[in-house]
Amino acid sequence: MGRRAELSRLRTLLRTSRLLTLTGTGGVGKTRLALEFAKGLPGRHGRVDLVELDALHDGAALAQSVAAALAVGERAGRSGVDVLVHAIGDARRLLILDNCEHLADPCARLIATLLSHCPRLRILATSREALRVPGETVLRVGELSLPPTDAEDDPVVLLRADAVRLFVERASSCSPGFTLHRGNGRTVAEICRRLDGLTLAVELAARRAGTLPLSDILAGLDDQMSQLSLLTGGHRTGPGRHSELAAAIDWSHRLLDPAEQAVFRRLAVFVGGFDTAAARAVCAGDGIAPSQILGILCALEAKSLIARHSGGDAQTARFRQLSAIRAYALERLLASGELHVTRHRVLEWLNGLADRAGDEVFPDQAGSPLAVERDNLAAALADITVRDGTSRPRLELELARVRYEQEQPSAARALLTGLLRETGGRALGGAVAALAARVACQRADLAQALRLGEQAVAMERTRNHPAGLANALDARAAARLCRGEFAAAVADLREGLDVVATLGRPQDTAWCTHHLAWALLQAGGALEADKLMSRCLPVLREHAPWTRVAAALHTAGAVRLALGHLESAEALFAEVLRIVPEAGFHALYPVEGLALVAAECGDMRRALLLYEASAQARRRLDTVSEAPWRRQVEGTVARARTELPAAAREAAVSGGRRLRGDRLVAYALRTRSEERRATTGAVAVVDDRSKLTGREFMVAELVADGLTNRQIAERLGLSTHTVATHLDKVRDKLGMRSRTQIALWVAARTRAEDTSG
Repeated sequence: MGRRAELSRLRTLLRTSRLLTLTGTGGVGKTRLALEFAKGLPGRHGRVDLVELDALHDGAALAQSVAAALAVGERAGRSGVDVLVHAIGDARRLLILDNCEHLADPCARLIATLLSHCPRLRILATSREALRVPGETVLRVGELSLPPTDAEDDPVVLLRADAVRLFVERASSCSPGFTLHRGNGRTVAEICRRLDGLTLAVELAARRAGTLPLSDILAGLDDQMSQLSLLTGGHRTGPGRHSELAAAIDWSHRLLDPAEQAVFRRLAVFVGGFDTAAARAVCAGDGIAPSQILGILCALEAKSLIARHSGGDAQTARFRQLSAIRAYALERLLASGELHVTRHRVLEWLNGLADRAGDEVFPDQAGSPLAVERDNLAAALADITVRDGTSRPRLELELARVRYEQEQPSAARALLTGLLRETGGRALGGAVAALAARVACQRADLAQALRLGEQAVAMERTRNHPAGLANALDARAAARLCRGEFAAAVADLREGLDVVATLGRPQDTAWCTHHLAWALLQAGGALEADKLMSRCLPVLREHAPWTRVAAALHTAGAVRLALGHLESAEALFAEVLRIVPEAGFHALYPVEGLALVAAECGDMRRALLLYEASAQARRRLDTVSEAPWRRQVEGTVARARTELPAAAREAAVSGGRRLRGDRLVAYALRTRSEERRATTGAVAVVDDRSKLTGREFMVAELVADGLTNRQIAERLGLSTHTVATHLDKVRDKLGMRSRTQIALWVAARTRAEDTSG
C-alpha cells in the first residue's frame, strides 16, 4: 500500500547495484516491500529466493542456513560458503536476505564472498541498519504518508494519504462495512498521525476497529503507558515481531549495547524531539560521558531507533523517536527506575535554556530560545511531580511567551491567568502582566490589554529594574496603539526609549526607536518617524535577528509610503519578503505593503490581487494583522474594488486566490514569468488579433470592462442578439467558456502590448 515510488526506485537501483539493502525501523514494511518487489520481477531476472533469518541466532551457521533455504545440500569436499558459490555459479539469480540486522557482521562477510564469486547474482537485503559492504546501495524505507493537518474531515483528501488508505483497508477487513466518511475522517487521520504512519502500527490499530470505537483507539494512543498493549493482535502465521509492535521494537532493542540501551530509554522523555545538546544534558551520566552521546545517537539512527527530521549534520540536526518506539522506551525507563531522575534533568536543561532569555530587555519579542522545545516544555509542566517546583512559574511564563509568539493567545492566556494569581508569578515582576497585555491585544480585548499594561508599569515602577520598566512601557504602548490612543502610546515609548538608552545596549535602543517611529506614523508624525528609522534601521540590519529586521523594514516601508516615496517603499517591502519564510504570517505584511504601493501607483488590479492572496493566506493560517495596519489595508482595497470594472475585479480576486507560497512571492517581487502567469491564470496570451475580427475584439474588450450584453449592444449600436452571436464566436475562437476567462485574456494581451511598447 502506497509503495509505488519505492518499487519504482528499487527497479531502477537493481539495474546498477548488485547489493541493495532496505533499511528502516521495525514495522515499517521492509519485508513486505521486498516480497512485493520480487513478485513483480519479470522472468528475465532469473530465479528469486527468499531466506528469512529472524529465527537464526548463530552467525556461524549462516551459510548452512542459507544453503538449506535454497535446497542446496553439502557435497564431499564442499561445505558452507563453498556449497553456495558452487550452486549459484554464474546463474542469473536474486537472493533476498530478510532481517539481517542481528547478524550484520556475518551477513556482510557472506554477501561479499558471494558477490565476488557469482558474477550474475544480485542480493536484496532487509535490515534495520546498513550492512556496510563495499558497493552496497542503501534505500531507507520511510513511514507511510500522512494527511495534511488542514485536510479537516474530507474523505477524498484524507484517502490520498497512504496511512489512511491502509487503515481503512485493514479496518474494513476486520469490520465489514467500515468506511471512511466525514463523521470519522478526522479521528482516523489523527490515529494515523499519532502512529507516525508506521505501517505495522497502523495495521494493528486498524484491527481494533472491529471491537473498539475509533475514539477509544485514539484515547488509548494518547496514553504512552498503554499504547503498546493496544497495538497487538497481528497475523498468527507471521513472525512474532509482526503480531505485536512491542515485539518488533524489542527485537531491535536487544541488539543494543548497555550504553546504547540507557540513552535509548532516557530519550523517551523528549516528546517533542531533541538535538545533540539536549541529549547530552539529559542522557549523560551514570557511566555515560557527554562525549559519548553523539556517537550513540549516530548508532541509534543507524539502527532505525531514532529518526533525523531536519537538515544538517548530527551535531546540528534534530532527532525524534517515533511515537510507538518512544512508548516502548518509556516502559524501559520506568522499569529501570530512572524516570524521576531523568525528568529532573529535563527541568534543569529547560531552565538553562530559559536563562538565555533572562538578559533580554524585550523578551516577549526576542524569539524565545524555548520555542523549538514547546512540546517538551509543555510535557514537563504537565508532569504532576513538578507541580510544586520552584522553577514552575518561570517555565510557565516561557511557555506562554512561546504560545504568544506562535499566535496561540487562548493557550497563553490560560497560563498567564494562573500566574497573575500566584505568588510565584508575582515574583516575576511586571513581566507576566506585560505579556498578558500583549496577549489581550491579540485577542482584541483592548480594555483588558490597557488594564494589564498599566498593572505591568505600576509593578515595575516599584522596582529598580530599568529593563523591566522599558518592557512594561512597551507593552502598555502596544495596548494604546490597538485602542487608537496614539499620542499616549508615543509618550510611553519616548519614556521607554529614555530608559533603554541608560542601559548602553545599541540593539535594544534601536528596537525601541523603531517602535516609537511606528507609533509616530499612526499619530501623523511621518517626518519624525522617517528620521528615527534612518537612525535605527542600520543598527538592526547589522545586529538583530531576522524577525526584528523584518519588522523594522516594514515600518520603514510604511513610513516611506506615507511620505509618498513609493519607489523606496516598494524596495523596503520587497526586502522584507526576501528575508522572511514564505510559508509564515511574516510574509503577509510585505505582500500587503506592496498592495498599498500598487494602489498608490494606480495599479488597482495588482493591489487587489496581492490583497486577495494575502487574505486567503491569513484565513488559512488563522491570523490577523494589527488594527492600524489592517484598517489602512482594508481602506485601500475598498477603493481598488470601487475603481475596477466588474470583470477586472473578478479576475483579480480569482487570480489572487490561486497565488500562494513561492508563486505569491515571485509575483509580489515582480518576477516576470510569475506576473504573466498570475495575470492570465490558465489563459494563454494571444500575440495578435488574427483569431478575432475587429468587431469581435471590441466586444471582448467591453466584456473585460464588465458590461452586460445589453450594455454592449447600446454602446456599439447593435442588437443584443448580434452581440450574443459575436460573443459565441469569441468563445469558440479562443476556446474559452466564461466571461472571466475572456476578461483575463484581454488584460493579459493589453499588458503584453504595454510591455513590448
